[in-house]
Amino acid sequence: MPTLAADSPRTAPLAEAELVARLRLIRSRRVGATTFFRLIDEHGSAEAALDALPGVARAAGVDGYEACPEGVARAELSKARALGAVPLVHGTSGYPEALAELPDAPPVLWAVGRTDLLNRPMVALVGARNASSLGVRMARKLAEGLAEAGHVVVSGLARGIDRAAHLAALDTGTIAVMAGGVNVVYPTENESLFNAIGGQGLRLSEHPAGLQPQARHFPQRNRIISGLARAVVVVEAAARSGSLITARTALDQGRDVLAVPGHPFDARAAGCNMLLRDGATLVRGVEDVLDALAAPPAPPLTRAAAAEAPRRPRITEVPDTPAHARRPVAADCAVLHAEILSRLGPSPLAEDQLIRDLNLPAGHVAPELLMLELEGRIARAPGGLISRMD
Repeated sequence: MPTLAADSPRTAPLAEAELVARLRLIRSRRVGATTFFRLIDEHGSAEAALDALPGVARAAGVDGYEACPEGVARAELSKARALGAVPLVHGTSGYPEALAELPDAPPVLWAVGRTDLLNRPMVALVGARNASSLGVRMARKLAEGLAEAGHVVVSGLARGIDRAAHLAALDTGTIAVMAGGVNVVYPTENESLFNAIGGQGLRLSEHPAGLQPQARHFPQRNRIISGLARAVVVVEAAARSGSLITARTALDQGRDVLAVPGHPFDARAAGCNMLLRDGATLVRGVEDVLDALAAPPAPPLTRAAAAEAPRRPRITEVPDTPAHARRPVAADCAVLHAEILSRLGPSPLAEDQLIRDLNLPAGHVAPELLMLELEGRIARAPGGLISRMD
Protein backbone atom coordinates (compact mmCIF):
# COMPACT_ATOMS: atom_id res chain seq x y z
CA MET A 1 0.00 0.00 0.00
CA PRO A 2 1.33 3.52 -0.68
CA THR A 3 2.51 5.26 2.45
CA LEU A 4 3.12 8.90 3.19
CA ALA A 5 5.76 9.42 5.82
CA ALA A 6 4.17 12.64 7.03
CA ASP A 7 0.88 10.94 7.79
CA SER A 8 -0.44 8.36 10.15
CA PRO A 9 -3.44 6.51 8.72
CA ARG A 10 -6.62 8.58 8.37
CA THR A 11 -5.21 11.84 9.77
CA ALA A 12 -6.98 15.20 9.92
CA PRO A 13 -7.02 17.39 6.79
CA LEU A 14 -3.66 18.77 5.71
CA ALA A 15 -2.41 22.30 6.22
CA GLU A 16 -2.65 24.30 3.01
CA ALA A 17 1.14 24.46 2.56
CA GLU A 18 1.40 20.66 2.56
CA LEU A 19 -1.57 20.34 0.20
CA VAL A 20 0.08 22.79 -2.20
CA ALA A 21 3.34 20.82 -1.99
CA ARG A 22 1.57 17.58 -2.85
CA LEU A 23 -0.27 19.23 -5.74
CA ARG A 24 3.05 20.58 -7.03
CA LEU A 25 4.64 17.14 -6.83
CA ILE A 26 1.88 15.22 -8.62
CA ARG A 27 1.59 17.96 -11.28
CA SER A 28 5.33 17.93 -11.98
CA ARG A 29 6.43 16.62 -15.35
CA ARG A 30 6.72 12.82 -15.57
CA VAL A 31 5.57 12.28 -11.99
CA GLY A 32 2.63 9.89 -11.90
CA ALA A 33 0.90 8.38 -8.88
CA THR A 34 3.36 5.50 -8.40
CA THR A 35 6.36 7.83 -8.73
CA PHE A 36 4.72 10.31 -6.33
CA PHE A 37 4.54 7.72 -3.55
CA ARG A 38 8.03 6.42 -4.29
CA LEU A 39 9.52 9.91 -4.02
CA ILE A 40 7.77 10.62 -0.72
CA ASP A 41 8.76 7.20 0.64
CA GLU A 42 12.40 7.98 -0.23
CA HIS A 43 12.51 11.62 0.91
CA GLY A 44 9.98 11.77 3.73
CA SER A 45 7.68 14.57 2.60
CA ALA A 46 6.36 16.29 -0.51
CA GLU A 47 8.52 19.36 0.16
CA ALA A 48 11.66 17.23 0.46
CA ALA A 49 10.72 15.30 -2.69
CA LEU A 50 10.29 18.56 -4.60
CA ASP A 51 13.71 19.73 -3.44
CA ALA A 52 15.27 16.44 -4.52
CA LEU A 53 13.46 16.10 -7.84
CA PRO A 54 15.84 18.23 -9.98
CA GLY A 55 18.78 16.24 -8.64
CA VAL A 56 17.04 12.94 -9.32
CA ALA A 57 16.36 14.11 -12.87
CA ARG A 58 19.94 15.33 -13.31
CA ALA A 59 21.26 11.96 -12.17
CA ALA A 60 19.04 10.41 -14.82
CA GLY A 61 20.59 12.67 -17.49
CA VAL A 62 17.76 15.23 -17.60
CA ASP A 63 19.23 18.71 -17.17
CA GLY A 64 17.23 21.82 -16.34
CA TYR A 65 14.33 19.91 -14.79
CA GLU A 66 11.91 22.12 -12.86
CA ALA A 67 9.09 20.98 -10.62
CA CYS A 68 5.59 22.38 -11.00
CA PRO A 69 5.65 26.04 -9.84
CA GLU A 70 3.89 26.91 -6.60
CA GLY A 71 1.69 29.44 -8.40
CA VAL A 72 0.25 26.72 -10.64
CA ALA A 73 -0.71 24.56 -7.66
CA ARG A 74 -2.23 27.51 -5.80
CA ALA A 75 -4.23 28.48 -8.89
CA GLU A 76 -5.58 24.92 -9.10
CA LEU A 77 -6.59 25.07 -5.45
CA SER A 78 -8.26 28.45 -5.85
CA LYS A 79 -10.21 27.41 -8.95
CA ALA A 80 -11.43 24.22 -7.31
CA ARG A 81 -12.64 26.08 -4.24
CA ALA A 82 -14.50 28.58 -6.42
CA LEU A 83 -16.34 25.62 -7.97
CA GLY A 84 -17.21 24.14 -4.60
CA ALA A 85 -14.84 21.18 -5.07
CA VAL A 86 -13.13 19.76 -2.00
CA PRO A 87 -9.77 17.93 -1.97
CA LEU A 88 -9.58 14.32 -0.81
CA VAL A 89 -5.92 13.70 0.01
CA HIS A 90 -4.38 10.26 0.32
CA GLY A 91 -3.63 9.39 3.93
CA THR A 92 -6.14 11.83 5.41
CA SER A 93 -9.69 11.46 6.68
CA GLY A 94 -12.28 11.44 3.94
CA TYR A 95 -10.12 9.65 1.39
CA PRO A 96 -11.78 6.40 0.17
CA GLU A 97 -10.30 3.50 2.15
CA ALA A 98 -10.54 0.94 -0.65
CA LEU A 99 -8.76 3.25 -3.07
CA ALA A 100 -6.05 4.10 -0.55
CA GLU A 101 -4.82 0.49 -0.60
CA LEU A 102 -3.78 0.62 -4.26
CA PRO A 103 -0.14 1.14 -5.30
CA ASP A 104 -1.19 3.77 -7.88
CA ALA A 105 -3.92 5.47 -5.84
CA PRO A 106 -4.53 9.10 -6.84
CA PRO A 107 -2.62 11.30 -4.38
CA VAL A 108 -5.38 13.94 -4.58
CA LEU A 109 -9.00 13.68 -5.70
CA TRP A 110 -11.32 16.63 -6.31
CA ALA A 111 -14.89 15.99 -5.18
CA VAL A 112 -18.16 17.78 -5.90
CA GLY A 113 -21.28 16.58 -4.09
CA ARG A 114 -21.96 14.07 -1.35
CA THR A 115 -18.63 12.79 -0.06
CA ASP A 116 -20.54 10.73 2.54
CA LEU A 117 -21.29 8.25 -0.26
CA LEU A 118 -17.66 7.14 -0.08
CA ASN A 119 -18.40 5.58 3.32
CA ARG A 120 -20.96 3.17 1.87
CA PRO A 121 -20.34 -0.10 -0.03
CA MET A 122 -19.80 0.53 -3.73
CA VAL A 123 -20.29 -1.52 -6.89
CA ALA A 124 -19.15 -0.41 -10.35
CA LEU A 125 -21.41 -0.83 -13.37
CA VAL A 126 -19.73 -0.31 -16.74
CA GLY A 127 -20.39 -1.17 -20.36
CA ALA A 128 -20.76 -0.14 -23.95
CA ARG A 129 -21.41 3.43 -25.06
CA ASN A 130 -23.45 2.17 -28.03
CA ALA A 131 -25.50 -0.06 -25.77
CA SER A 132 -28.46 -2.07 -26.97
CA SER A 133 -31.93 -1.47 -25.56
CA LEU A 134 -31.65 -4.76 -23.68
CA GLY A 135 -28.28 -3.72 -22.28
CA VAL A 136 -29.66 -0.39 -21.09
CA ARG A 137 -32.63 -2.15 -19.49
CA MET A 138 -30.32 -4.62 -17.73
CA ALA A 139 -28.06 -1.84 -16.43
CA ARG A 140 -31.07 0.01 -15.10
CA LYS A 141 -32.43 -3.08 -13.34
CA LEU A 142 -29.06 -3.92 -11.80
CA ALA A 143 -28.51 -0.37 -10.58
CA GLU A 144 -31.99 -0.17 -9.08
CA GLY A 145 -31.52 -3.50 -7.29
CA LEU A 146 -28.08 -2.61 -5.96
CA ALA A 147 -29.35 0.76 -4.76
CA GLU A 148 -32.26 -0.89 -2.94
CA ALA A 149 -29.76 -3.22 -1.24
CA GLY A 150 -27.77 -0.22 0.06
CA HIS A 151 -24.94 -0.10 -2.49
CA VAL A 152 -23.64 3.02 -4.19
CA VAL A 153 -23.35 2.63 -7.97
CA VAL A 154 -20.06 3.84 -9.46
CA SER A 155 -19.55 4.50 -13.18
CA GLY A 156 -17.87 6.83 -15.66
CA LEU A 157 -20.70 9.12 -16.85
CA ALA A 158 -20.32 7.96 -20.46
CA ARG A 159 -23.10 7.28 -22.92
CA GLY A 160 -25.04 4.03 -22.87
CA ILE A 161 -24.57 1.70 -19.89
CA ASP A 162 -22.89 4.31 -17.65
CA ARG A 163 -25.70 6.81 -18.17
CA ALA A 164 -28.41 4.20 -17.49
CA ALA A 165 -26.68 3.07 -14.28
CA HIS A 166 -26.28 6.62 -12.94
CA LEU A 167 -29.87 7.56 -13.71
CA ALA A 168 -31.28 4.48 -12.01
CA ALA A 169 -29.27 5.03 -8.83
CA LEU A 170 -29.44 8.83 -8.70
CA ASP A 171 -32.01 9.07 -5.92
CA THR A 172 -30.18 6.69 -3.57
CA GLY A 173 -26.54 7.45 -4.38
CA THR A 174 -24.24 7.29 -7.39
CA ILE A 175 -20.64 8.31 -8.01
CA ALA A 176 -19.34 9.51 -11.38
CA VAL A 177 -15.58 9.33 -11.92
CA MET A 178 -14.50 11.92 -14.49
CA ALA A 179 -11.78 11.50 -17.13
CA GLY A 180 -11.33 15.29 -17.25
CA GLY A 181 -11.70 18.00 -14.65
CA VAL A 182 -14.47 17.66 -12.10
CA ASN A 183 -16.29 20.59 -13.75
CA VAL A 184 -15.97 19.39 -17.36
CA VAL A 185 -19.10 17.86 -18.91
CA TYR A 186 -18.22 14.94 -21.18
CA PRO A 187 -20.07 14.01 -23.26
CA THR A 188 -22.04 17.25 -23.43
CA GLU A 189 -25.32 15.37 -23.90
CA ASN A 190 -25.02 14.26 -20.26
CA GLU A 191 -25.02 17.83 -18.93
CA SER A 192 -28.30 17.53 -17.02
CA LEU A 193 -27.18 14.23 -15.46
CA PHE A 194 -23.77 15.77 -14.69
CA ASN A 195 -25.48 18.60 -12.78
CA ALA A 196 -27.86 16.23 -10.99
CA ILE A 197 -25.00 14.02 -9.79
CA GLY A 198 -23.20 17.09 -8.43
CA GLY A 199 -26.23 17.77 -6.22
CA GLN A 200 -27.60 14.32 -5.38
CA GLY A 201 -24.52 12.14 -5.91
CA LEU A 202 -20.78 12.68 -6.17
CA ARG A 203 -18.41 13.64 -8.98
CA LEU A 204 -14.72 12.74 -8.60
CA SER A 205 -11.60 13.54 -10.62
CA GLU A 206 -7.86 13.32 -10.01
CA HIS A 207 -7.23 16.09 -12.56
CA PRO A 208 -7.27 19.89 -12.18
CA ALA A 209 -10.58 21.63 -12.77
CA GLY A 210 -11.03 22.66 -16.39
CA LEU A 211 -8.88 19.91 -17.89
CA GLN A 212 -10.44 18.51 -21.06
CA PRO A 213 -10.36 14.70 -21.22
CA GLN A 214 -7.95 13.07 -23.65
CA ALA A 215 -7.65 9.44 -24.70
CA ARG A 216 -4.93 8.62 -22.15
CA HIS A 217 -7.10 9.89 -19.29
CA PHE A 218 -9.78 7.22 -19.67
CA PRO A 219 -7.68 4.18 -18.60
CA GLN A 220 -6.49 6.27 -15.63
CA ARG A 221 -10.10 7.07 -14.78
CA ASN A 222 -11.05 3.39 -15.06
CA ARG A 223 -8.61 2.33 -12.33
CA ILE A 224 -10.42 4.68 -9.94
CA ILE A 225 -13.83 3.28 -10.88
CA SER A 226 -12.71 -0.27 -10.12
CA GLY A 227 -10.58 0.77 -7.14
CA LEU A 228 -13.53 2.34 -5.35
CA ALA A 229 -15.76 -0.68 -5.83
CA ARG A 230 -16.05 -4.05 -4.13
CA ALA A 231 -16.94 -5.55 -7.52
CA VAL A 232 -17.17 -4.53 -11.19
CA VAL A 233 -20.15 -5.62 -13.26
CA VAL A 234 -19.75 -5.44 -17.05
CA VAL A 235 -23.11 -5.28 -18.82
CA GLU A 236 -22.05 -4.98 -22.48
CA ALA A 237 -18.54 -4.63 -23.89
CA ALA A 238 -16.84 -5.18 -27.21
CA ALA A 239 -13.74 -7.37 -27.43
CA ARG A 240 -11.54 -4.24 -27.45
CA SER A 241 -13.13 -1.69 -25.13
CA GLY A 242 -12.54 0.52 -22.13
CA SER A 243 -14.89 -1.65 -20.13
CA LEU A 244 -12.54 -4.62 -20.55
CA ILE A 245 -9.65 -2.44 -19.41
CA THR A 246 -11.67 -1.65 -16.29
CA ALA A 247 -12.34 -5.37 -15.77
CA ARG A 248 -8.66 -6.31 -16.12
CA THR A 249 -7.65 -3.49 -13.77
CA ALA A 250 -10.24 -4.73 -11.29
CA LEU A 251 -8.67 -8.19 -11.34
CA ASP A 252 -5.23 -6.67 -10.69
CA GLN A 253 -6.74 -4.80 -7.75
CA GLY A 254 -8.30 -7.93 -6.26
CA ARG A 255 -11.87 -6.91 -7.07
CA ASP A 256 -14.58 -9.32 -8.18
CA VAL A 257 -15.47 -9.19 -11.87
CA LEU A 258 -18.96 -10.12 -13.03
CA ALA A 259 -20.43 -10.07 -16.53
CA VAL A 260 -23.80 -10.26 -18.23
CA PRO A 261 -23.78 -12.83 -21.06
CA GLY A 262 -24.89 -11.89 -24.56
CA HIS A 263 -25.61 -13.39 -27.94
CA PRO A 264 -22.47 -14.70 -29.69
CA PHE A 265 -23.37 -12.76 -32.86
CA ASP A 266 -23.61 -9.42 -31.05
CA ALA A 267 -20.22 -7.64 -31.05
CA ARG A 268 -21.31 -5.69 -27.98
CA ALA A 269 -21.43 -8.96 -26.04
CA ALA A 270 -18.04 -10.29 -27.16
CA GLY A 271 -16.12 -8.78 -24.25
CA CYS A 272 -18.57 -10.03 -21.63
CA ASN A 273 -18.54 -13.52 -23.14
CA MET A 274 -14.73 -13.50 -23.09
CA LEU A 275 -14.76 -12.52 -19.41
CA LEU A 276 -17.17 -15.35 -18.64
CA ARG A 277 -15.01 -17.81 -20.56
CA ASP A 278 -12.05 -16.72 -18.44
CA GLY A 279 -13.84 -17.17 -15.12
CA ALA A 280 -15.92 -14.06 -14.41
CA THR A 281 -19.14 -14.59 -12.45
CA LEU A 282 -22.21 -14.83 -14.65
CA VAL A 283 -24.94 -12.27 -13.94
CA ARG A 284 -28.58 -13.02 -14.74
CA GLY A 285 -29.98 -10.46 -12.32
CA VAL A 286 -29.15 -8.44 -9.24
CA GLU A 287 -29.40 -11.55 -7.03
CA ASP A 288 -26.26 -12.95 -8.69
CA VAL A 289 -24.37 -9.75 -7.89
CA LEU A 290 -25.56 -9.70 -4.28
CA ASP A 291 -24.59 -13.37 -3.85
CA ALA A 292 -21.09 -12.61 -5.13
CA LEU A 293 -20.79 -9.63 -2.79
CA ALA A 294 -21.64 -11.87 0.15
CA ALA A 295 -18.44 -13.86 -0.38
CA PRO A 296 -15.20 -12.71 1.33
CA PRO A 297 -13.31 -10.15 -0.80
CA ALA A 298 -9.97 -10.99 -2.38
CA PRO A 299 -6.93 -9.09 -1.05
CA PRO A 300 -5.92 -6.07 -3.17
CA LEU A 301 -2.66 -6.07 -5.09
CA THR A 302 -0.23 -3.73 -3.35
CA ARG A 303 3.37 -2.72 -3.87
CA ALA A 304 4.39 -4.70 -0.80
CA ALA A 305 2.78 -7.85 -2.16
CA ALA A 306 4.54 -7.41 -5.47
CA ALA A 307 7.89 -7.24 -3.72
CA GLU A 308 7.47 -10.28 -1.45
CA ALA A 309 9.08 -12.93 -3.66
CA PRO A 310 12.78 -13.41 -2.83
CA ARG A 311 15.16 -12.47 -5.62
CA ARG A 312 18.90 -13.06 -6.03
CA PRO A 313 20.92 -9.81 -6.00
CA ARG A 314 23.34 -9.41 -8.90
CA ILE A 315 24.37 -5.75 -8.61
CA THR A 316 27.36 -4.40 -6.71
CA GLU A 317 26.19 -2.27 -3.78
CA VAL A 318 27.96 0.57 -2.02
CA PRO A 319 29.04 -1.00 1.32
CA ASP A 320 28.19 0.24 4.79
CA THR A 321 25.05 2.12 3.82
CA PRO A 322 21.52 1.62 5.16
CA ALA A 323 19.42 -0.80 3.13
CA HIS A 324 17.04 1.93 1.93
CA ALA A 325 19.95 4.05 0.68
CA ARG A 326 21.84 1.36 -1.23
CA ARG A 327 22.17 2.07 -4.94
CA PRO A 328 23.97 0.26 -7.75
CA VAL A 329 27.33 1.71 -8.79
CA ALA A 330 27.34 3.77 -12.00
CA ALA A 331 28.65 1.07 -14.33
CA ASP A 332 26.04 -1.36 -13.12
CA CYS A 333 23.32 1.28 -13.57
CA ALA A 334 24.05 1.51 -17.27
CA VAL A 335 23.99 -2.27 -17.59
CA LEU A 336 20.73 -2.50 -15.66
CA HIS A 337 19.11 0.28 -17.74
CA ALA A 338 20.03 -1.58 -20.91
CA GLU A 339 18.68 -4.84 -19.53
CA ILE A 340 15.42 -3.21 -18.44
CA LEU A 341 14.91 -1.57 -21.84
CA SER A 342 15.72 -4.81 -23.65
CA ARG A 343 12.85 -6.51 -21.82
CA LEU A 344 10.32 -3.76 -22.53
CA GLY A 345 8.44 -2.85 -25.69
CA PRO A 346 5.41 -0.80 -26.69
CA SER A 347 3.07 -3.39 -25.13
CA PRO A 348 2.81 -2.78 -21.34
CA LEU A 349 4.44 -5.24 -18.94
CA ALA A 350 3.65 -5.54 -15.23
CA GLU A 351 6.39 -4.04 -13.07
CA ASP A 352 6.43 -7.01 -10.71
CA GLN A 353 6.82 -9.36 -13.68
CA LEU A 354 9.75 -7.28 -14.96
CA ILE A 355 11.40 -7.48 -11.53
CA ARG A 356 10.92 -11.26 -11.47
CA ASP A 357 12.39 -11.55 -14.97
CA LEU A 358 15.43 -9.52 -13.90
CA ASN A 359 15.85 -11.72 -10.80
CA LEU A 360 16.82 -8.69 -8.71
CA PRO A 361 15.61 -7.13 -5.45
CA ALA A 362 12.76 -4.67 -5.99
CA GLY A 363 14.77 -2.05 -4.06
CA HIS A 364 17.44 -2.11 -6.77
CA VAL A 365 15.09 -1.94 -9.72
CA ALA A 366 12.62 0.69 -8.50
CA PRO A 367 15.05 3.68 -8.43
CA GLU A 368 16.33 2.84 -11.91
CA LEU A 369 12.77 2.66 -13.25
CA LEU A 370 12.22 6.13 -11.80
CA MET A 371 15.31 7.43 -13.60
CA LEU A 372 14.21 5.89 -16.89
CA GLU A 373 10.76 7.43 -16.40
CA LEU A 374 12.24 10.88 -15.79
CA GLU A 375 14.37 10.46 -18.90
CA GLY A 376 11.21 9.77 -20.87
CA ARG A 377 12.40 6.31 -21.92
CA ILE A 378 9.62 4.37 -20.21
CA ALA A 379 5.99 5.20 -19.43
CA ARG A 380 3.74 3.97 -16.66
CA ALA A 381 0.11 2.95 -17.11
CA PRO A 382 -2.58 2.14 -14.53
CA GLY A 383 -2.32 -1.25 -12.86
CA GLY A 384 1.46 -1.16 -12.39
CA LEU A 385 2.20 -1.54 -16.12
CA ILE A 386 5.32 -0.23 -17.86
CA SER A 387 6.14 0.22 -21.55
CA ARG A 388 9.16 1.43 -23.52
CA MET A 389 8.94 4.83 -25.17
CA ASP A 390 11.97 4.81 -27.49
